[in-house]
Amino acid sequence: MAERSNSFCADLHCHSTVSDGLLTPDTVARRAKERGVTLWSLTDHDELAGQKLAKQTAQEIGLDYLGGVEISVTWAGKTVHIVGLGIDAENAVLAEGLRVTRSGRSERARRIGERLADLGMPGAFEGAASLAGNPELISRTHFGRYLHQAKFVPNVQTAFDRYLHDGGPGHEPMRWAALDQAITWISHAGGVAVIAHPGRYEFTQTQFDAFFAAFKELGGKGIEVITGSHHPGQYQTYAGVARQYGFLASCGSDFHGPGEGRYDLGSLPPLPSDLTPVWDVLS
Repeated sequence: MAERSNSFCADLHCHSTVSDGLLTPDTVARRAKERGVTLWSLTDHDELAGQKLAKQTAQEIGLDYLGGVEISVTWAGKTVHIVGLGIDAENAVLAEGLRVTRSGRSERARRIGERLADLGMPGAFEGAASLAGNPELISRTHFGRYLHQAKFVPNVQTAFDRYLHDGGPGHEPMRWAALDQAITWISHAGGVAVIAHPGRYEFTQTQFDAFFAAFKELGGKGIEVITGSHHPGQYQTYAGVARQYGFLASCGSDFHGPGEGRYDLGSLPPLPSDLTPVWDVLS
């Protein structure tokens, strides 16, 4: 196991304009470097188009880089996210799987726009589309930003709480990749599959136990313990899950842009020292 200096700082979950972030991949790289990150991964939703620029910029500025992606998965009728770390962004199996996963997003976005119009918020599809850097990846985050900018809600989080959460009046369900598919694609690309922000999923304890067991049985290796999508009280909860299932531990701010989310790049506390970090098997 490689020794890390006290200045080591990993941030292995963030987004750019290629999916639903506010900054371009190179700008995110430079911000990570400026904020003290020493090991970084760009993990855009279901898309690899930002990987080349992210890696190139990281190399130019002396920032260690792991190829990454965040895959949308349907499990038990709900959406979960699986991060792939250390992936080869040129892998054909992964690229094709993500292409198929993305294919239904445009029609889904139109249906969300129709739902919001019926709720008295017209122009949401066009507004969200204008905020999306990638027209194939109009997401709920883009709708949330539009509703905030159009003053239908006081902030993006309220848009999710009122309208866009799973089962909300503005939400349009979609069938994403299966859990076994996502893990297989990541493995084919030489990466490690990691459960993203488990604290966000509205599962019963029985469902969580089944999810963690299925993930491990299918070849999943890691879990995000410290993440911007968790509140501090959840850190120990998911550290306990990592210990129970023998998962590698990961961390990431889930950065989307300045002023959005709980944490900026590089601002997370360290992982519990008794956990095995995912980078021990990747870098």
